[in-house]
Amino acid sequence: MKTIEHNTNNNGTRMKLTLIDLKGFKAIDAHFGQKIPLGDVTILLGANGSGKSNVVSFFKMLNFLTTGALQNYVGKQGVGQLLFYGPKVTESISFILHFSSEKATDTYEVKLSYGLPDRLFISGEKVTFRKNGREKPQEYYLESGGAESGLSKDERQTSKVVYSLLSGIRAYHFHDTSDTAPIKDRRYVDDAKYLRHDGGNLAAFLKMLKEHDEYARYYDRIVRHIQRVMPQFGDFSLETLPGNDMYVRLNWTDVYGSEYLFGPDQISDGSLRFMALTTLLLQPPALLPKFIILDEPELGLHPAAIAELAGMIHTVAQKTQILVATQSTRFVDEFNSDDLVIVDRDETNRCSVFKKLDAEQLQDWLKNYSLSELWEKNVLGGQP
Repeated sequence: MKTIEHNTNNNGTRMKLTLIDLKGFKAIDAHFGQKIPLGDVTILLGANGSGKSNVVSFFKMLNFLTTGALQNYVGKQGVGQLLFYGPKVTESISFILHFSSEKATDTYEVKLSYGLPDRLFISGEKVTFRKNGREKPQEYYLESGGAESGLSKDERQTSKVVYSLLSGIRAYHFHDTSDTAPIKDRRYVDDAKYLRHDGGNLAAFLKMLKEHDEYARYYDRIVRHIQRVMPQFGDFSLETLPGNDMYVRLNWTDVYGSEYLFGPDQISDGSLRFMALTTLLLQPPALLPKFIILDEPELGLHPAAIAELAGMIHTVAQKTQILVATQSTRFVDEFNSDDLVIVDRDETNRCSVFKKLDAEQLQDWLKNYSLSELWEKNVLGGQP
């Protein structure tokens, strides 16, 4: 096997995920499939049931695939829920992920086939690399037929780069703010390597930022942004719990200098979600995931908080890619038409359809209407 040259993000370039070519997964048909374009910011806009959450689920499956736990994911979800209309209609899921930088393009191609007893196995796994300016890509296949991906164990440079990109994808869902939500519970102080998908270790993560010499300024920035949306908020009180210095809780004080200590159960659901979102998006660049997925992050947020959230997304997109699934008109107006991918339901073929907007075709419309108004008028599509 020839040694493959590879761009390792020298000179400030960064490899990005630019396109998902997906077939047979959930509401995406197995014959034609869908091509889902991705930019620095990608806003998936569509009605309930259109298929936005299926893309979020696909990224979650990628997480399990890269950690050697695909069969755990399949077992929990059920093969019938993953294959388009079940194994009687669809025998496999296939996808091609396209990555590109200023110097090179990579692809990672996988086929997951149905097998008994009620499982998916990897029947094909292929990696390609093409240096920009060269006509033909270099490609190779990984050993297939097993239950798990061989990408993490492959020593070739392109495999290492692709694996690093995929393992850096994180999907976040901060919707659980119930009385028993992990975000409201005490947390082990050392659980602070990264912010967890449900924000359950938010207190420990914030404590780490606050006490870290290089990260303290990012903690201060997080506090300032929370104060913009929650004026009564003063600061977090992240001392360990009395009698147990191994645990911390998301306590806080108000801006009035009172000695009264508030707990996480004394924060509104929207404010608690905003705290988690702010911490995620404004954390130190060195800790940021390589790709962030947020599913309807605007739920429960005040309009001013939605504007603040959109501003943070624009900021973090300079360092990492971010994908957001939404159906919020207020949120959509904070972005450009180039950022939007419309998700529709094709009732004839009973599948989801993804469409990138044509900014030039919308120029005349946007002189008189906002994006949300065009969506409500069904000019953009994505309506029931």
